[in-house]
Amino acid sequence: MKPISINEIVTATGGELIGKSNDLVVTVVSTDTRNLGEGSLFVALRGDNFDGHAFAAKAVGNGAECLLLDTLPEDVKDLGVPVILVKNSLYGLQRLAKWYRSKLGIKVVGLTGSNGKTSTKDFTAAILRKAFKVNATEGNLNNHIGLPLSVLSTEEDDEVCVLEMGMNNAGEIAPLCDIAAPDIGIITNVGTAHIENLGSREGIAEEKSALARALPAEGTLVVNAGCDFADYFMERSVSRVLVTGNGRGAIRAENLKIKSSGSSFDLCIDGQDSVPVELGVCGKHMVDNALLAAGAAVVLGMKAASIAAGLNEAVLTSGRLRQFESSGVTIIDDTYNANPDSVIAAIETLTDLPVAAEGRRIVVLGVMAELGIHADPEHKRIGEFAANLGLKVVSVGEQAVKINEGARGLSDTALHFNDTDKAAQWLKEFCKNGDTVLFKGSRMARMENVMNEAFTSN
Repeated sequence: MKPISINEIVTATGGELIGKSNDLVVTVVSTDTRNLGEGSLFVALRGDNFDGHAFAAKAVGNGAECLLLDTLPEDVKDLGVPVILVKNSLYGLQRLAKWYRSKLGIKVVGLTGSNGKTSTKDFTAAILRKAFKVNATEGNLNNHIGLPLSVLSTEEDDEVCVLEMGMNNAGEIAPLCDIAAPDIGIITNVGTAHIENLGSREGIAEEKSALARALPAEGTLVVNAGCDFADYFMERSVSRVLVTGNGRGAIRAENLKIKSSGSSFDLCIDGQDSVPVELGVCGKHMVDNALLAAGAAVVLGMKAASIAAGLNEAVLTSGRLRQFESSGVTIIDDTYNANPDSVIAAIETLTDLPVAAEGRRIVVLGVMAELGIHADPEHKRIGEFAANLGLKVVSVGEQAVKINEGARGLSDTALHFNDTDKAAQWLKEFCKNGDTVLFKGSRMARMENVMNEAFTSN
């Protein structure tokens, strides 16, 4: 990060300095005692099962040279480092990030959506690095803690920052936008993720539209032509709008082909010659994400050839349609998370992939979380959808049994395992050379454990 003084942090957070700063300059901000060192500020946060203030001494022992706290542990004055005391340490972190953002002469790309946020972030960063020095959200550090830390990790010479914005409840996107002050906004889609908390897709769309509303008049909103809330977002933004999509929009994919190695298409940008793209990941929805990323690059002045080069080299965060082979069986690892829309997209990707003449398509599914009263019908719907496409449907975990119920209404070959070890053992014995197996489930399902026990990644 750009070096900042203790006095600047005090001013930014509205805190009180306890002890002498001795002209200390902060170059790292962390909430983790393991990630500290010279010039580091440790922010003590509270969670449901922990209190970072209890680790203040450990933080100093691990190299922290300053502490941001909202209470003073008895031993803190004996630690020999300056303390910035604020009313609420999380709010202090957020205020510091907002202030820091205001001091950076960079462009910020903010992105949100029900599905595809992290993949779109990965694509965006890969493209923009062809022309700019870029900082981007690591992994999925996209919440009220992760986003401020991502902002604060931006270096002085970075030119663009790509920030993913996630949410679980209403009212969470707007504060993230207030911190990030995005110049370009990408909204991937509106699905049913977190519908338990927001009640309806309309409620989810309203929450996502906070990004559209946050953009300045000279900014740009990038939306997918295939999103049925695209017009809704456009109406809520004063910024310019750029539409992308498969076969339509100012930035579009034409001649799309889904192959075992990924997806190929011609990248078409109005006013430019088309350029071929070889995306290293399969799935029509991944092409949509890539096009949204291309939209941000066009806004920043990049040309089709450079955009295509970035997409060709893009590597996605682990657990998102990663493919590998194990003893002749093709494994599709999409285990990172799941909701009905992302599961359907993954299943459609499986059915689009070519398989050997004797090969079978098998989908191994775990529970989808945060669906509330929609859980039973949505799990049944997924089972029916997969079985109707002729897939071998395997559900794993007690909470995923409704998937099996839906599938068995159309196929008597569907299987269910409450026990993950038994599911993995069955897969080892059943799968043979030429088969393709998709794994998908919410984080709580831990489908990667079943996958890793059944198959070895090369």
